[in-house]
Amino acid sequence: MTDTTLPPRRPREHGGNLDAARSRFGGEDWIDLSTGINRQPYPLPPLSPAAWTDLPTRAAQERLTAVAASAFATPAAILALNGAQGAIQLIPRVGRPGRARVLGPTYNEHAGALRAAGWAVTEVATLDALAGADLAVVVNPNNPDGQSHDPQALLRLSRQVGRLVVDESFADPVPGLSLAPQAGVRGLFVLRSFGKFWGLAGVRLGFVLGHPDDIAALSDLAGPWPVSGAAIEIGCAALADRAWTAASTARLVAETARLDALAAGAGWTLVGGTALFRTYQTGDGLAAQERLARARIWTRAFSARPGWLRLGLPGTETEWTRLAAALEGTD
Repeated sequence: MTDTTLPPRRPREHGGNLDAARSRFGGEDWIDLSTGINRQPYPLPPLSPAAWTDLPTRAAQERLTAVAASAFATPAAILALNGAQGAIQLIPRVGRPGRARVLGPTYNEHAGALRAAGWAVTEVATLDALAGADLAVVVNPNNPDGQSHDPQALLRLSRQVGRLVVDESFADPVPGLSLAPQAGVRGLFVLRSFGKFWGLAGVRLGFVLGHPDDIAALSDLAGPWPVSGAAIEIGCAALADRAWTAASTARLVAETARLDALAAGAGWTLVGGTALFRTYQTGDGLAAQERLARARIWTRAFSARPGWLRLGLPGTETEWTRLAAALEGTD
């Protein structure tokens, strides 16, 4: 009898793997800067008992998407999912697989989800090289190098491909980059994250914006309860809190300069980034990661870019002090 057992799948590289850091370096009081998650999260509102005991109603889900439409300033149809990752997993299953092109280097789950759904995937280096694809993916602003693209250029590209996926998971602090106000045209999917800017990744909430027919197709795949009652109530409160959004944006933008200055003092040069993370050329990313890990600060290195290191922004003065000491070698 033929053994058809598949070999274990090698996990794709990600930040947030703090268990690996603890296993290798020990200790408990870690500062996790390996993701682009805001370390000053939105304060959790009180939740109703029904958020935990009842299936989410259609009315509650519609309330969430209405609040999201207002927050993102979009006329498009919206589907709430379990993080932007939920959309990344579902979109390749809409329609027949064909030729996909991904603007890289970028978040590796896009290509992985497409290949798993039967798409032939090519990574390209320029926006123009995406033209002609059956499906094209652009992360704007990009993770991990922060490259950004003008929304009008992306709209033009949407007419040159079968479908265009624009992942705006890090766009909240720069709303002028967003295609959300122009979303709603057929074949264009705009992804928005909740966990990153609002700092509540454990809620597992994200959104996909698009044409009503495209969103209906995704909704059929997602099923009747794609997000929890708790996620709905938290999302409604956070997305409607414009004062918190404005204050957090101003703080994050200002603190990128602080992080860049610390990195420059360590001899690193800026590759790029956003208001939620910065990526530096360190010469040896693994060595730089290990140096900070000895101070129980976890960061993101890249096997395909061995000189790079990505850091999120510290959330408290204590965290900033620990990072500065580690970079100065005085920890």
